[in-house]
Amino acid sequence: MKIKLLAIGKTDNKHLIALIEEYQNRLKHYIKFELQIIPDIKNVKNLSEIQQKEKEGELILSKLQNTDVLVLLDDKGKHYTSMEFSKYLQKKMNAGIKQLVLVIGGPYGFSDAVYKKSTGKISLSKMTFSHQMIRLFIIEQIYRGFTILKNEPYHHE
Repeated sequence: MKIKLLAIGKTDNKHLIALIEEYQNRLKHYIKFELQIIPDIKNVKNLSEIQQKEKEGELILSKLQNTDVLVLLDDKGKHYTSMEFSKYLQKKMNAGIKQLVLVIGGPYGFSDAVYKKSTGKISLSKMTFSHQMIRLFIIEQIYRGFTILKNEPYHHE
């Protein structure tokens, strides 16, 4: 299985970029992982929230293959502990999925078309975090999940 993380907009904080790269490198030992950035939409001031979500949605859907399993990082999604998330990853691998695509949407969430295409939603917290920070958090949690599955001494319960 391969995991792809799609995110809207670039990260401009060099410290976050360094940490994201650190965990991407760590993940290479466990699974094929790709972070793909979808550029911010131009002239958003002229668009309504719905129009912005629809334009972002078109870009998200254009990055998918027919066999991809799409899961949204959404504040209304399911909450997991790190142990539960590692089991979730194992289930996805056992199901023979070719590519799991996790998506961090724009500031207003996802279009109806993206919600319809998705097979699930995951929430990392009841709190709100910047979209840039969520990238680091989910990549770290994927890494943590694999260290749990391999019984490596990264996660402590």
